[in-house]
Amino acid sequence: MKANICTILPVVGVLLLATNAMAATRDENAKDVIKGEEVAVLADAPDVPPAIKRDHATKVIVHLEVRELEGRLADGVRYTFWTFGGKVPGKFMRIREGDLVEFHLDNHPDNKMPHNIDLHAVNGPGGGAASSLTAPGHSSVFSFKALNPGLYVYHCATAPVAMHVANGMYGLILVEPKKGLPKVDHEYYVMQGDFYTKGANGEQGLQPFSMSKAIDEKPEYVVFNGSVGSLSGDHALTAKVGETVRIFVGNGGPNLTSSFHVIGQIFDTVYQEGNMSSPVHDVQTTMIPAGGAAIVEFKMSVPGTFLLVDHSLTRAFNRGALAQLKVSGPENKLVYSGKISDEVYHPEGTGIRVTDQHAEPAPAAQNKAERIKLGETVFKTNCMACHQQNGQGVPHAFPPLAKSDFLNADKLRAIKVITGGLEGKVVVNGQEYDGVMPAWDLPDEDIANVMSYIYGNWGNSGKDVTVDEVKAHRVKAE
Repeated sequence: MKANICTILPVVGVLLLATNAMAATRDENAKDVIKGEEVAVLADAPDVPPAIKRDHATKVIVHLEVRELEGRLADGVRYTFWTFGGKVPGKFMRIREGDLVEFHLDNHPDNKMPHNIDLHAVNGPGGGAASSLTAPGHSSVFSFKALNPGLYVYHCATAPVAMHVANGMYGLILVEPKKGLPKVDHEYYVMQGDFYTKGANGEQGLQPFSMSKAIDEKPEYVVFNGSVGSLSGDHALTAKVGETVRIFVGNGGPNLTSSFHVIGQIFDTVYQEGNMSSPVHDVQTTMIPAGGAAIVEFKMSVPGTFLLVDHSLTRAFNRGALAQLKVSGPENKLVYSGKISDEVYHPEGTGIRVTDQHAEPAPAAQNKAERIKLGETVFKTNCMACHQQNGQGVPHAFPPLAKSDFLNADKLRAIKVITGGLEGKVVVNGQEYDGVMPAWDLPDEDIANVMSYIYGNWGNSGKDVTVDEVKAHRVKAE
């Protein structure tokens, strides 16, 4: 027992010293002399206001307007967002440790609801919520001292709180440490949120909020920066080889914890939970609780498209929590070679070896019924992973084969797509998809069988596809 006490006491002592030091710093920040004043520079995601260069505390005046407005949640899906500043997430605020903030919360007169704000950077009742309840057409003013450096979430705290937050009322406020942050080439603002619509994922039209799904914590969408694909394609984040990237990552929730990860990158530095005092290094994935934040930093070593995801992967690939970072510049084969070769792998013992055994061709289908039967096996082996067991596809990723207007409209075009591939935008059943369909190097017999199987199921036209048709219309490999 004595040994345990002797081991624990020094640790307790260190923790007490650290706690006392932080409390002393907070007290010093409360006494900082305020010199002058300035209007805060606010930024819409994914942009971030410039780093603070002054070496003293000042009075910072913040005007933040609440807007209730309709916007895009996914392709063909609209939603009435409640916002701080007109977008989800709300405006990024950047102040300095020791600053005095004069905060104006303006509720636009066209809004229907009262709103307030809880800033996790505030030491005071409700984080400011108790002083900022504001009716439409009114403005509330309060002030606070930035005592603790860090990256903090802010959100609406008007009842029902979960509903206000689920409708998009959250953002980030950075309290820069007095010494600032290390210089980087790019800073970006990314914030995750979960959305609860009455309609199922992908259901078109204006979708209302579902309180029952929110209570059950079963979102239809989990997205970065307010909508599916908000940081993809032409809206992707960018960098160059050799540059350093800092991402301020928040999680508005209201419910889910994020497992934030960049596929193909290791975070050189992570300020976990927005904490500035003890960064960690060489991190693969960092947990960000609902109502929490983190800062991740990394250097780009090779070019390519890197995916930002919530590593609870069905959220990324089925619910929308996926973004792109496109990196340009020269390759570095020493760091990453790319594919060097593609060789047959057949380890000893995986199959029976008979030296004099000769191959026997599979029986050919003699009619449509036999083509459909053999096509089921081809489908399960080659197609089901993307287009799913019943041909329903994956929303926003892989188009449906069931009741597909694209397939049923033109059989010969479908043969060319399967044998030659398809890249770019295509509209299937009113939904736009933008991806790559690889060309399948399958025998004519297999392609005829699988197409007959697809046409013969899931409400499709029942067309028959013959081997001769595939031979006549196959896209020849270059």
